[in-house]
Amino acid sequence: MRYPNFLKKNSTIGITAPSAGIEDTINFDKSLEYFKNNEWNIYETNNVRVPLDVSSSSEERAKQFLELEKDDKIDAIICASGGDFLTDMLPFINLDEINNKWVMGSSDPTNLLYLITTAKDIATLYGHNAGGFDSTKLFKSQEVALEYLKGNILKQDSYDLYEVNRDGRIDGNYNLEEKVNWKTLNGPVDIKGRLIGGCIDCLKYLPGTKYDYTKDFINRYKDDKIIWYFDVFSQTAEDFYLTLFQLKESGWFKNICGVIVGRVLFPNQYTSMTYEKALKDIFGNIPIIMDADIGHVAPKMTLINGSIVEIKFENGKGSITTYLE
Repeated sequence: MRYPNFLKKNSTIGITAPSAGIEDTINFDKSLEYFKNNEWNIYETNNVRVPLDVSSSSEERAKQFLELEKDDKIDAIICASGGDFLTDMLPFINLDEINNKWVMGSSDPTNLLYLITTAKDIATLYGHNAGGFDSTKLFKSQEVALEYLKGNILKQDSYDLYEVNRDGRIDGNYNLEEKVNWKTLNGPVDIKGRLIGGCIDCLKYLPGTKYDYTKDFINRYKDDKIIWYFDVFSQTAEDFYLTLFQLKESGWFKNICGVIVGRVLFPNQYTSMTYEKALKDIFGNIPIIMDADIGHVAPKMTLINGSIVEIKFENGKGSITTYLE
């Protein structure tokens, strides 16, 4: 696994919009101030401040991303926002033009990060987009994300409270009200393996395409064993189960040693299927953690695709320790 160089004073972050553009530029500028406070420079492609569901054509989004990849003055790339349509730019991504620099994003950028890590053996950062720091005071998980960009890879412990009502935010600050309680389906967890995953609402589009390098990846690292993480945005329990079934039948879960799933942002079900049952039916008795501090529901841990992680859980609390091996 290749780990790009971390950011230093006067490093330059390239920001592009491979999915949706930015509508609320005031809060976006507030977010960028935290990068500048770390004495990092910012360069934006011209599709960032475009208040549309898709910032530009699929070909143009890929072109602007690759321009940042090829530019030696750009030290890391952060996706501006989430969205819905990133996957349709993948046909225009030339893997030969991907260089060893950090790419960071969350939600819809999943399939870009996933492709880079599984196809190119380059680690990527999942957890926050460039617009995800628009608080008057950063919460610890946001601070950790910035520390990861510097190379200060920290052990992340489960938090005390999580957010259930985004509308209750004041000045962008997390509205943390409910007690965090990680759950396990098969008893206490103590696992170590190579981490891969992302937003499962996006990953479901990859099997059967030429952008699916999963089998190659999990075979390369079979001796490490694989830990999967899933960020569930709005899949119903039924969709979640059927997606996991599809991924399993596509050979994705060979060499697996554990699964960790974040809190579902918009949980729903219309049959007797539940998220817990879906996981048990697909994975059986391997270690499974649910309602972890990853994904769309704040606070959000920062995860490095391709890294070795050690995950421990007992009595509702857990931790993730990352190793750049």
